Amino acid sequence: MKNNRLGMNDKMLEYGILRPYPNIFGFSTTRHGGVGEETYATFNCTHYCGDRPESVKANLEILSASLPKRPRVFVIPRQTHTTNVRVITDVPTEEELQNVDAVVTHLKDFCLCVSTADCVPILIYDTKKQVIAAVHAGWRGTVGRIVEKTLEVMKSHYGIEGKNVVACIGPSISLEAFEVGDEVYSAFAEANFDMDRIAKKYEKWHLDLWEANRMQLLAHGVLPENIEVSGICTYQNHEEFFSARRLGIKSGRILSGICRW
Repeated sequence: MKNNRLGMNDKMLEYGILRPYPNIFGFSTTRHGGVGEETYATFNCTHYCGDRPESVKANLEILSASLPKRPRVFVIPRQTHTTNVRVITDVPTEEELQNVDAVVTHLKDFCLCVSTADCVPILIYDTKKQVIAAVHAGWRGTVGRIVEKTLEVMKSHYGIEGKNVVACIGPSISLEAFEVGDEVYSAFAEANFDMDRIAKKYEKWHLDLWEANRMQLLAHGVLPENIEVSGICTYQNHEEFFSARRLGIKSGRILSGICRW
């Protein structure tokens, strides 16, 4: 399912598949409406990518005011391309968010977030158990099946079932733009991914991280109609969304978040 909808003064993309649930809001920020400069222009909300702390603080305030309701806290892990999943049971310390690439909670008034700039953000909501999750899946996280591991954590802690899950796959690099070396292709093949579905040979191999993560959702019982893929390539749309391959590592990040009230 695709339903790209930019709104709210173009500060964020809102996920239409979550709209039927009034206590849930899912979004991915754009590059517009904030106070950042140069490669952080203008709406970087992530504090560990080299931006000025005062700019990040101001942008998080702008974001908070733009949401339907202000969350008690933004949970923004410091990601390191692991498959580590953290269950949030209270306001976390900075230390508790180190080396974490997915966060899960059932708490109200929390906004779980991940930061990306070509990697894939995935937002997850179980409609029965009222559990939310935010996942950061670069190619390493994807090949390590971080989405599957997140769903397994949600099941073991909260008893969620795939048939009740709604998921959003956000702006990130597309198959057309994601050229990889043979070693990356081999890593996916050795991890038993269906390479006919996720890989295409141009001059070099290209990989479809959207489909690779969608397949993990389907494998855990998520219904196809309950998965929304934004279909937005950050590399091709770097003026609207941050792209590390275009702007370099010292640049802003998209903040994708899911809030529960």
